[in-house]
Order: sequence, then C-alpha cells, then structure tokens
Amino acid sequence: MSAVAPPLSAAVAPATDRLPLKQKIGFGLGSVLDMWGHWLYASLAFHVFNIFLGVAPGLISTVQAIKIVIDAGSDALFGWLSDNTRTRYGRRRPFILVGGVLAGIGLPLMFAVGRGWTDTQYFLFMLFSMVIYVPVMSCFNMPWVSLGAEMTPDYHERTSVMAVRAAIQKGPELAMFFAAQFTTLAWFHDANGKPDILRGAQTYCAILGAIMVAVSIAIFLLVRERYYEKLVSHSQARIPLADTLWRTLRCKPFRTILTMSLAYSIGTAMVGALGYYATVYYVCQGDVTLATKWNTAMGLAGMGFGFAGIPFFTWIARRHGKRTGLACVLTLAIGAFIGDWWFYDPEHPALQLLACGFVAFTGAGFWTLYGATIGDVVDYDELETGQRREGSFSACQSWISKVGIALGVGASGWILQFTGFDAHREGAQTAEALFWIRALLSGIPVIGLVMALAAVLRFPLTEARMADIRRQLEAKRGTV
Repeated sequence: MSAVAPPLSAAVAPATDRLPLKQKIGFGLGSVLDMWGHWLYASLAFHVFNIFLGVAPGLISTVQAIKIVIDAGSDALFGWLSDNTRTRYGRRRPFILVGGVLAGIGLPLMFAVGRGWTDTQYFLFMLFSMVIYVPVMSCFNMPWVSLGAEMTPDYHERTSVMAVRAAIQKGPELAMFFAAQFTTLAWFHDANGKPDILRGAQTYCAILGAIMVAVSIAIFLLVRERYYEKLVSHSQARIPLADTLWRTLRCKPFRTILTMSLAYSIGTAMVGALGYYATVYYVCQGDVTLATKWNTAMGLAGMGFGFAGIPFFTWIARRHGKRTGLACVLTLAIGAFIGDWWFYDPEHPALQLLACGFVAFTGAGFWTLYGATIGDVVDYDELETGQRREGSFSACQSWISKVGIALGVGASGWILQFTGFDAHREGAQTAEALFWIRALLSGIPVIGLVMALAAVLRFPLTEARMADIRRQLEAKRGTV
C-alpha cells in the first residue's frame, strides 16, 4: 500500500513558496504607517486636547468614534478599487505609494489648532480634519493589508510574513509610547516652566510624518504582487462594489474570525484610555511629567515582551496550528488583564512594566496569527467563487472591526466620565474615581476576550483543511 502524501504545509515550504527577506521587510515596514497613521492621533488626543487644552473627554471620544466609522467606509472603497485596478505596477503598489506619501504630509496637520478656542471649535476642527485624513490613510492601508494575504500560498510562510511584520511593528509602537513624554521635554516648556504639550505634539508628528513619506517609497520599491503577476491581471473579471461587504460576509470561516476580532477589539478599545489615566492619577498621583516617563518605560517593556511573544506564538502555531495558537493567546490575555488590578500599584510603580508587557506579549501573538488566517480565508473563498478578493476581505474585516473599535473608543471617554474623573482637579482624583478606573481597566477586556475565545474554537480552517484546499486550487488554476 502506498503511503499517503503529507499535507503540503506539513513539511518545509518549497523554495518557490518562501519569500526573500527583503520582501517580508518591505511588507512589514507598512506597520509604520499603519500604527502612526491610525493610532498615534488616538494615543495623543486625550493627552493634548483633554489634559492640556481642557476639552471634555466625551467630545474627544465622540470624534474618535466618528473617525473610525468614516474609516470603515473609506476602507471598503479602497479595498474594492485595489481589487479592480490594473497597472504596470500592480493593483496594490500605486495606492500604497500615493496614500502613504499623503498620509505622512498630513499627520502634523492633525494638531494644527490654536490656543484658547472653545470646546465647539476644537470639536469641529477634529471632526473636519478626520474627514480629510481618514480616506488618505485608507488609500494606503487597504492595499497594504490586502497585499499581506497574497504574498505566498504556503500555510506557515504566511505566519512567517506576519511575524516579520509584528517584529517591525514594535519600533513604531515604541514611538507611540514615547510620544507623550516627547511633548513634555524641556525644549517645549513655556516661560513658567510648564510643558507646552501642543507644540511638542506638532513637532513630533512632523518628524514622524517625514519618516512615513520615506517608508512609503521603500515599500513601493521592495514588495511584489505575486497573484497579480501570475493570475489576476490576465483572467479575473471586475468585482462589483457590493461584493466587498455582502458576498464576503457570506463566507462562514470569515464570519468566525470577524467575531473573534470584533470581541477582542471592542473589549480592549473600551479601556484604551484608562491605562494611561491609571498611570497618571493612581500610580503617579497626578504628576504628568513623571507619568509620561513611566509611559515610555512601559513602551520599552511592551516592545521587549512583544518581541518575545512573536516567536513564542509562531512556534505554537507551527506545531499545533493557528487555531490552537489563537486560543492560547486569548487565554493568556485574560490572565494579563485580570493582573492589571495588582500591576498598577503606587507603592511598586515598576509593576506597570508587567501590566504593559503581558498585554503586549499576547497582543503580538493575536495580531500575528489573526493576520495569517486572512490568506487562508481568501484561499477558501477562491475555491468557492473562483476569484482572488484580498481587497474585499481586507476591507470588510476592516469595516466590521473598525465599527467595533468605534463603539469601544466612542464609549471610552464616557466610561472615563462615569468613573468620576475630573480633568479640572489639580493633582489626585477621588478614591472612588480611581477605584472605577482600575476595576473597569481589568474587567471590561476580560468579557470581550472570553467571547473571542469562544469564536476561535469554532474556526474550521485547520492546517490539514488548508492543505486540501490548496491541492484543489492548484488542480483547477495551476500554481502561483
């Protein structure tokens, strides 16, 4: 009796499936724009507009929620456009170049406000700047995310691509943690010796914006579009815009990982601001300058723990599959957030490093493995429909998850107000406000993580199933 052939992904990936390191790095560099273009503003908004300029936190979180809803719609548009674009440079790379350059130029303009404005004036500026900037970021982000799902057909090489991306991402993540401290440097102190946080934010965003422009050019030069060059440009018909959402959502495995992502994103986004406030007002007793130094140290800890999480969870996924890897990630994340109750301790402030570190450790694993599953879902859909629709899937998952994040971010400011926090109080907050900040910081994410864990245990695309799908696809349309 002849031996049964092993799954294609059970052995070392064939040389044709493996990507040159420069292409993995080229793709991974996109995390610079993804982090700063999408999340830097959100991380600085409360620091600049609430703590420095005194804008009501509810107004800030409302703008953030509206921003993400607009983002979701523009993502759908640019995902669809990049699926249907045909140029000598591919269907993704032209958008990556143009969108990335414009995003870098526009970043410092997000804080181009005056002093002494009313809350209404600040609110309207934030709102209108979002309406302009968000589609620019979508022009870059959707083609870039789509590219990640089509760089290799190999089950494990996809995880490797996302692991390189996650490792590179630690650099821009650290820059985000350092952002608040940068705004309080002595260079930006006014005549009274107080930090001019607004001027610091404007300067920092100008520096990072210039880096974003350079990185966009590098990505355009380094990456290639494997499926476009061999399949899509010659044989694939145009994809209707409606398919970007409705037909994509009919894919059952996709709905499962969307549920997981949505639960994870909402649960963590709802308390996104609370960790910073716990550091400033509970651990550091209202000393903003000291708190920003700890915030930078926490960023360093997060980078270190995140680096450790990437190979750890990649190893689990290679040995036991992505579903088991994600289940492990979520289980450990539940423990990490429960631990936040003890890690934020004014008598032992260094424990904050563990709070950030453990969350970063599991977060790196989650986004690495989640990103690697998108290519598997696209393969499943190609077998069902005969089309490669990475842009549609990337846009749809972005639309759904960003609506979820919008709900979480939109609630975050109101959750902060519910705690009794008062930005006009000098120094320490009330004991009741501090209790609720700490309790909600630990409790809310656990609910979302339990729901995400329940979803991932139902994900059907195992390694064996993906090997079978690949054999069927290559029998129908050849290799790529």
